[in-house]
Amino acid sequence: MIGPRDARARGAAIERLAARWLGERGLTLEACNQHAKGGEIDLVMRDGEVLVFVEVRHRADSRHGHPLETITPTKQRRLIRAARFYLQRNRLSCACRFDVLAVTGTPPDLEIDWVANAFEAP
Repeated sequence: MIGPRDARARGAAIERLAARWLGERGLTLEACNQHAKGGEIDLVMRDGEVLVFVEVRHRADSRHGHPLETITPTKQRRLIRAARFYLQRNRLSCACRFDVLAVTGTPPDLEIDWVANAFEAP
């Protein structure tokens, strides 16, 4: 059985890989693991003038569904709340979007699905 420390380490490794993968596609890392009351933003990246809040979801296999299926309306609300907090705390006013990076598999055999502008903030 995988303990909490192992799961955290694996999650951090997947997030580093995700940041590098997105960087290879032209995005620039601004921050990671931004905590806010009631939520956390895995990666904050910049795509030109647009600030991108990235949720990274990982599953070793799709036996229990695809990682994209875990982005429920409740999860979206938490991410939006955390993003608003990030913008306020950093006194930013800019175009933003929410992306989801779904990672399936185990290194080195990973499948990555990138959904840009996965949902919008009302």
